Amino acid sequence: MPRQDAGAAVSVERLFQFSLLGLVASGYLAVAGSGYLDTPTIALTTTGLLLRAFLIRGLVRLNLSDRLTTIVTIAYAAFFVADYFLLSRDFLTATVHLLFFLAVMKILTAKSNRDYLYTAVIAFLELLAAAILSINFNFFLFLALYLLFAIAALTSGEIRRSIHRSTVTARSGLKSFVPRLSLLSALVTLGILMLTAGLFFILPRTAEAAFSRLVAHRIFLPGFSNQVNLGDIGELKTSSRPVMHIRIWSAQPVGPMKWRGAALSDFDGKRWTNPSRKPEIILVENEHVVLAPAGLRPPGRRINYHVDLEPLENDTLFFAGTPETLDLRARALYRSETASFRLGHAMPQGFHYDVYGLLDDPPERAPVLFPPPVLPLAARDLYLRLPPLDGRVAELARSFAAGATDDLARARAMERHLRSDYGYTLELPNREVADPLANFLFARRKGHCEYFASSMAVMLRSQGIPARLATGFQSGVFNPVSDLWLVRASDAHSWVEAWIPGYGWQTFDPTPADPNAGGLALLTRVALYLDAAETFWQEWVVTYDLTRQGTLAYRMEQGAQRVGIRWFDTAASMRSGWERYVAGWARRFGWPGLAWAVGLVALGFAAGPLFRLMGMRRRVERVRRGQACVADATLLYQRMLHILKRRGYQKPPWFTPAEFAASLPRTQLGDSVGEFTATYNALRFGGHAEAAPRLSILLDRMERK
Repeated sequence: MPRQDAGAAVSVERLFQFSLLGLVASGYLAVAGSGYLDTPTIALTTTGLLLRAFLIRGLVRLNLSDRLTTIVTIAYAAFFVADYFLLSRDFLTATVHLLFFLAVMKILTAKSNRDYLYTAVIAFLELLAAAILSINFNFFLFLALYLLFAIAALTSGEIRRSIHRSTVTARSGLKSFVPRLSLLSALVTLGILMLTAGLFFILPRTAEAAFSRLVAHRIFLPGFSNQVNLGDIGELKTSSRPVMHIRIWSAQPVGPMKWRGAALSDFDGKRWTNPSRKPEIILVENEHVVLAPAGLRPPGRRINYHVDLEPLENDTLFFAGTPETLDLRARALYRSETASFRLGHAMPQGFHYDVYGLLDDPPERAPVLFPPPVLPLAARDLYLRLPPLDGRVAELARSFAAGATDDLARARAMERHLRSDYGYTLELPNREVADPLANFLFARRKGHCEYFASSMAVMLRSQGIPARLATGFQSGVFNPVSDLWLVRASDAHSWVEAWIPGYGWQTFDPTPADPNAGGLALLTRVALYLDAAETFWQEWVVTYDLTRQGTLAYRMEQGAQRVGIRWFDTAASMRSGWERYVAGWARRFGWPGLAWAVGLVALGFAAGPLFRLMGMRRRVERVRRGQACVADATLLYQRMLHILKRRGYQKPPWFTPAEFAASLPRTQLGDSVGEFTATYNALRFGGHAEAAPRLSILLDRMERK
């Protein structure tokens, strides 16, 4: 094989191997993106893929014998049973582990075409597993990547097979072969995605129930149950996973809001709990329920908002302020004594609800309620209970509240001192202490929101002010790309609710601002774009139904009307421009001058094709004089194909010149084509310039036949 063809074969082989590796890697990343893979599986698969990449590049050498591979595979078959019954205890998880083990072993030992076929099948099974386990936007990205590598593997594999079958076929165009084949694969992938997008949005899907059953990987949020240990919220704040997206409709701008989930009353010094009491059951009729008591509505600001919750293990609903009406798909709600609302079961995929409610204003700005709310004696006793305390805590509370004249002033004074005299950190104590609050107030003097809120609640109770701990989320961040508020797990927060005479339960937040909040502006913007893409995926792909289809059709209709209006405006502006410039110029210089200008413009457009035609004629004359170069052979061959096309013979793109000449019937024309092809090869690949005049003579002969 010539050196150039040998180099091309090596390039094609390497492209095929990397495409096959990318096929397995994209399937692996699709499953890993679902969050179901454990650390050992991720480490094993990543190591295997990197090792295979080094093998393809020739950086390392590894030769696993068939015997060793068989022994390891049989050993893992026994481990699969142990994994199913003892470790994973789930058939799907154990099967995914087995699948990735086989993928690593096959990708490291693949040598024959049968091995490559098995590797492609394993990659497809990986993608199929990801389709079952994940419904996130990253699955679409890895699906597109899988499709790209699949096309690259198919095309390079076919070229690789052809190279190994035939070694005598003349080949051309080997320069930059791999980049051009890679670009072709990318364009074909893009075309497939664009063509299927239309069909995708034409057909509505009703797989929401299936998704809710197949996808059981929900988020567990500590801090929103009937028991919260000190430190639970701090651990939750280390995660940036989205929890909910909120769309707010309000005629007035809204400031930072707290999304309240639960409130807890009992504190033993290390954890908050609620007494086990039967909650109030509120029936939901026609997906609508009124939560506000009948009678005169209290004054204040009211807003509408829509909440989309991620699938959660918890059943807590989150509200800003006091909800008055609620629309959701549920049969009943459960309301606790602390005015917390629960669904009664884990949040399904795609769960959402709409709320109309009253925003809480600070008591300094809120009107005194009439008649004033009354806290029952039993509840007052509950919210004043104290665990065994360090005596310094009550003394510190008295010093903070010194000079205050009422409960509101005392609560504000404690809130202000905690905010200014203590620091914020997510670092937990490196050892367990007997009295966490005393350690926070008098030793560490820094902590996160749970320590601040718990300390203030205890100090309020020590001064005879009923208080409880509230948990939820702090504001979130507004995403201008999707017009939604994004609330992440890192926005988890706890604060204090204190009973203020004349106002009822009021919110106090003693936690200072996090000095390390925020991040790089570029990374933040990228994260918002990714979140907007994920929101689009969930709304228009996962939960796409007839309602979404109708909304899409309406938007397309509105867009078409706007386009029509713009076309009308464009036509009107063109007519105005014609009257202003063209007709005005003609009146000034005369219509003959305008005709000359149009002619010059047309000549400028025609100059390029004319120059190319003249250049072609000069090249043909040079060939006939015997002054041809190798590049002229292609021009003459294209001319011959044009003559044959007029006679009803057209060369298939996959035929070589020799194969095409051999396929023609043995007539005088076929013999001339055979002689022309042999002479063309002598000029094109042999560099025999003296053969060029013969090509011109043969062309003239074929023209006359």
